[in-house]
Amino acid sequence: MIRASAYTFKILRFDRKKPQEKARFQTYRVKVIPGLTVLAVLNRIRDEIDGTLSFRSSCRSAVCGSCAMVMNGKIDLACRTQVASFGKESIILEPLPNMEIIKDLVVDMTPFWTMYEKVKPWLIRSTPDPEKEIPQSEKDRSRIDQFVNCILCACCYGACPVISRDPGYLGPAALAKLERFVLDSRDERPHAWLNDVNDEHGVWGCDTVLRCIEACPKDVRPTDAIIDLRKRIFVDKVKKLFGKQR
Repeated sequence: MIRASAYTFKILRFDRKKPQEKARFQTYRVKVIPGLTVLAVLNRIRDEIDGTLSFRSSCRSAVCGSCAMVMNGKIDLACRTQVASFGKESIILEPLPNMEIIKDLVVDMTPFWTMYEKVKPWLIRSTPDPEKEIPQSEKDRSRIDQFVNCILCACCYGACPVISRDPGYLGPAALAKLERFVLDSRDERPHAWLNDVNDEHGVWGCDTVLRCIEACPKDVRPTDAIIDLRKRIFVDKVKKLFGKQR
């Protein structure tokens, strides 16, 4: 017989449309059988206990990234987090930091998407399009595999301490996506384009404290991308300097 354990879920409640009501934690006592995820419990609370609870979810398979939130102080995807993994009967759920709360666990991701769009996250070509697809070797593909894995969940954006003090910072996800295209053998954006991220709101704003790496559910390691972009900018400057001296 499968034995259920009772867990206390403390969920942050807030509605942007009702600013007169302060944010508060609401408690739900739920019996959970082994193997259930946090998202499964949230669905049960909304369907059976409190239909006013708001949160995002879609694929339930750690692919869409929509259910990112803070669980007992750790940022992760609710759909891949087992309730039993916390090892205690009290679980606190909060929305992602660094973004305005719309309602309960749902945040306004507009700033995240705005910064993402700034790096032009698509292939930029200067040569005419070929009649067929552009071939890419396994070696070339392997260079971008790490960054292709990004699911745009904004876990790294929520974990980044720089964004909390500088809303103009591009953020780890955008810079990791830029690295993905800079490394892509099919992309032809000029090196001069890196000038757009060569400031304190770009690659030099990162504190390199690695919180984005800790938060990423797909092991993308955005800090690696930022460090590599810094190196590219530095190398380009050195080449220009010696080119002028000649």
